[in-house]
Amino acid sequence: MGFFSDDSEQAQAWDQVNNAPHKAELSHELLAAAASYEAAKAYEKHVADNGEPDSHATRNELLATFAGGFIDRIVETKGLDFIDKEKAQYHAKKQLESQF
Repeated sequence: MGFFSDDSEQAQAWDQVNNAPHKAELSHELLAAAASYEAAKAYEKHVADNGEPDSHATRNELLATFAGGFIDRIVETKGLDFIDKEKAQYHAKKQLESQF
């Protein structure tokens, strides 16, 4: 069972962010949606490889780590700034919390 479908807003944002040219104008909302999708995919893979985490808190930490890693990578490769990064992390966290 997937958290976000392949045609969800988050999946479309993920595709748009990953295919954007360097120093593209990416909104923090778009980046957050893409990070949420990436985190959900990484979490599903983690669960398939390692089983469900022991607690809700551990699951949330894993999701935050996966989303944060994606955001850091995009910020570095696309030349975005600290404010975009912080806003994207905030919005990604809110999107993931609403899914779980």
